[in-house]
Amino acid sequence: MVAPILSYEDLGLVQGEGWLFRNLDIHIGPRDRLALIGRNGAGKTTLLKCLAGQIDTDEGRRTIVPGKKVVLLEQDSRMGDHRTLEDWVLAGADSPAAHDAAAIATQLGIDLGRETATASGGERRRAAIVRALAQEPDVLMLDEPTNHLDLAAIDWLEDWLSRFNGAFVVISHDRTFLTRLTKSCLWLDRGTLRRAEIGFGGFDAWTERVYDEEIRAAEKLDAKLKLELHWLQRGVTARRRRNQGRLAKLNEMRAQRASMIGGPGVAKLGLVKDDTKTKTVIDAERVWKSYPLRPALTGAHAEPDEASLHTLRQAQGEREGAALGERDERRTIIRDFTLRIQRGDRIGIVGANGAGKTTLLKLLTGEIEPDHGTITRAKTLSGIVIDQQRKLMAPDKRVRDVLADGGDWIEVRGVKKHIKGYLKEFLFSPELTEAPVGSLSGGERSRLLLAREFARASNLLVLDEPTNDLDLETLDLLQEVIADYEGTVLLVSHDRDFLDRTVTITLGLDGSGKVDVVAGGYEDWAKRRSSPARGGGGRRSPEGSVTVAANAPPAAARKLSYKDQRDLDRLPAEIEKLEAAIAADEASLADPDLYTRDPKKFAALMDHIAKLRTDKEAAELRWLEVAEMAEGLGQ
Repeated sequence: MVAPILSYEDLGLVQGEGWLFRNLDIHIGPRDRLALIGRNGAGKTTLLKCLAGQIDTDEGRRTIVPGKKVVLLEQDSRMGDHRTLEDWVLAGADSPAAHDAAAIATQLGIDLGRETATASGGERRRAAIVRALAQEPDVLMLDEPTNHLDLAAIDWLEDWLSRFNGAFVVISHDRTFLTRLTKSCLWLDRGTLRRAEIGFGGFDAWTERVYDEEIRAAEKLDAKLKLELHWLQRGVTARRRRNQGRLAKLNEMRAQRASMIGGPGVAKLGLVKDDTKTKTVIDAERVWKSYPLRPALTGAHAEPDEASLHTLRQAQGEREGAALGERDERRTIIRDFTLRIQRGDRIGIVGANGAGKTTLLKLLTGEIEPDHGTITRAKTLSGIVIDQQRKLMAPDKRVRDVLADGGDWIEVRGVKKHIKGYLKEFLFSPELTEAPVGSLSGGERSRLLLAREFARASNLLVLDEPTNDLDLETLDLLQEVIADYEGTVLLVSHDRDFLDRTVTITLGLDGSGKVDVVAGGYEDWAKRRSSPARGGGGRRSPEGSVTVAANAPPAAARKLSYKDQRDLDRLPAEIEKLEAAIAADEASLADPDLYTRDPKKFAALMDHIAKLRTDKEAAELRWLEVAEMAEGLGQ
């Protein structure tokens, strides 16, 4: 076994009135690639700072091999009064050499001469990466390194880290990033740190085994109360399995939309039936949008999408005057874009920073108007917008203030729910109702915001980089919410795995103004880009529509057992009955005076609802199991 270059033994830290974690032993080898995983609020960022030596712990002993350097890339870099990004990168005793910083900045496409006051989130993030990598660390601590980065920058960072000769510990919500790079997992859960010598690709299976072992141990001890404390963990495991079942449905929806999209460059969705237009919520016809190029080069943002100077210089000299009669030099953001979005579509928008993602989103939602072309929206369209510039909620407000204006009840899309039950749905402990927002982690605040916004009635959900600051379990929850949403979803994200799990159509922007329309997720768009002649890897039908890859030959004819077939047939009706029973009990709880008038009945209803939800979850999991068996048998 290789000797560690950084160790922390018996690490313990008090936070508030108790221990955040205690008796942790961590050993980092010279070439370790570690994913640090845990729920928002578990203390991941705090632990990373302890390892980096930035926090004095209450217990424990930190040792590092002499001469080895540890560098921390923080989630939010404070740039203070530094005038330019370069001033900040080169400031301090631990600053990198100027030529090393310049070399990495060139590769990342960031102009360090940019003033910090006007730098976008993506530019500030790239500058922070430049400062961290140029210091030539032996151990890198990376806290959400992909936040605010576009796909090209993420690819570059993945390549750099794959060639890095030192060790790194990374916190990230980006499953693809973690799967590609990590070889070991550190799991911080309820104050305990576990390590497994597996990459992130095996993390879900490992945690499910751990939870199953805990449940069996608790059952042997007849520890009903202990199991109740683990309701969150069991819910997470079940959610992952349900989401796997939803992927099959998502692929069906993608196949249907593929048959309605023409070949490359033909973005108009064809009509399968005469009544298709009645399902249209947004209809864009030959839309163009451009911005003056000159203001962008003097410091203002020509495109609200975090445009970098590097990208704009590449675009300099492009004129749209010949096509649109413009006299001034302009940068075309959206060029001749046509798309019909139907009710129930999940649209993912991808591309480099500055390519036009946010502009396209604003065009579709009506926040800005096109220079040419038309965009028609359904009169009944009612949207919720959750953008990447989330305003911080007042830290002195309580959770119940944010959710229910200080009350006990919240109206969730027309149905009254008690806030304690609703908090559980978003992976919060019910005891947090009185907690001040300021005591929550950044990820918990984002999750609270999602809980508040998703309660509103709507038929259009607009999400601009929703995955920033969220933990992996909340991403599973968000995937479930989007899958169950009855309206239309417009989603801008750099999270490749999340896009692959949620969207039916991907709109890809390359920075020239062209928008590719691809049925499927990020990987489908990536295949289209790498092999345009083959239309994204799909086969062409005689009519020119994209078809999905051929299915494998069916398995040899076999049948489900009698019990499995019976469960497959009966469980959908049983699930409906359980849902109806839950709705009836929730309707009884809607009486605002019930708790004060009859607290025993209130408690009994809450317990009964919890039991019904457990039964429903078990029925759903069993149905998914037999449905997958039936699909595998070709039934």
